[in-house]
Amino acid sequence: QKQAAAVYAATKLPEYKTTLPGNKNVFLSPFVGRLDDRGENGMSFIKNVLAMYETSDHHVEVLTASVRTLDHFMAALAVGSDIITAPFNVLKAWAESGVKIPDKNFMYKTENLKDIPYQNLDLNKDWTSFDIYHDLTDSGLDRFATDANNLLSS
Repeated sequence: QKQAAAVYAATKLPEYKTTLPGNKNVFLSPFVGRLDDRGENGMSFIKNVLAMYETSDHHVEVLTASVRTLDHFMAALAVGSDIITAPFNVLKAWAESGVKIPDKNFMYKTENLKDIPYQNLDLNKDWTSFDIYHDLTDSGLDRFATDANNLLSS
């Protein structure tokens, strides 16, 4: 959540809000499936970030990524994710279920996943004051760099 606060704080300046209509050219893309893989409830993280941004100017949109199941997808809709990336099989399952839009009372089946506690963070602080280290970020960047280098050397 500190990364989400830092993204907001770093991009709240006018020079970052000029690209897209409505000044929404900043996207935060948490990978909920990767959090779930390590026993953490990725959807609770999405809910926390959306709650933290609730009273903001909404210049950062939350893109729920690494959606793996119809439950993930439905939970992302229920909590109000701005954007959701989902594989074809999840979208097909949603279509087959009638393209229903869940309300805020939708119950996401967390099974044995541990909720990620909400942190009350000040979005007006300087972005550099937030500790943005997270091991999943480092491993994700390493994989991205490896993939990019493999593509370029092909």
